[in-house]
Amino acid sequence: MRNLLIFISKYNAFFLFIIFEVSALVIYVKYNSFQKATFINSTNKITSNLYAQADQLKSYISLREVNDSLARENAMLRNQLKSSFYIDSVSKHKITDTVYKQQYQFIEAAVINNSINHRNNYLTINKGSHAGIEKGMGVICGQGVVGKVVLVSEYMSVVQSVLHKETRISAMLADHKDIGSFIWGGDLDARKGLLVDVANNAQPRLGEKVVTTEYSLFPSGIPIGKVSNLHTKEGGSSLNMEVELAVDFGKLQYVNVVINKLAKEQLALEGQEKKDE
Repeated sequence: MRNLLIFISKYNAFFLFIIFEVSALVIYVKYNSFQKATFINSTNKITSNLYAQADQLKSYISLREVNDSLARENAMLRNQLKSSFYIDSVSKHKITDTVYKQQYQFIEAAVINNSINHRNNYLTINKGSHAGIEKGMGVICGQGVVGKVVLVSEYMSVVQSVLHKETRISAMLADHKDIGSFIWGGDLDARKGLLVDVANNAQPRLGEKVVTTEYSLFPSGIPIGKVSNLHTKEGGSSLNMEVELAVDFGKLQYVNVVINKLAKEQLALEGQEKKDE
């Protein structure tokens, strides 16, 4: 307290100056209509700018929550797409009973770790077996194919990215329906891959979309990329062509894990077929 009194007494002239200046400013503004209006307008402008900045800060802080909500909504909408269903038709006495049954379901997840600069790239998502995710499931995002689940814990999963030297996805030219296989090749280019083993009589065009087929882990028609180089190389009885990837893996934040309800049945049948050979 003593030090405070000494400080005030030492700088009393400065404090008196500030008090007089503020008092003069208040009197000047209060009793002059033009200055009063100018002061009010300036104050309102400053206040509105502060409110706007505060609102932007609040929106930025809540951005993660908004993105999570959008990811859940996208997964829900994917679950309702016609491509997520198959037709179960039973014909008897010339009466056809056609019922749409859901084949694919989607679980939204956030990407918490990601690599794009290695020959074998992986990403980690914040959902695991607790959410129903299993090894071998496909992973997509709003732009297209992301990869497949290779490791699962209770609350996290590791996904083998499309940017992996062992990537091989059943794919086709969207317009001409010519089927081949998409591979990355491990050339460290995170924006390009190859569509290989396409029939020699195919006539791809520059910019034509490359999408998944029904023989893949994914619903048919999920984008992989588009043909970016028509200088195709003959591979015996097939063509190979360059594909620009649809997904920008450097900006990947949210994904959907694909649950194929018929996958286990298909694998069991195919496994039985191999045993019988």
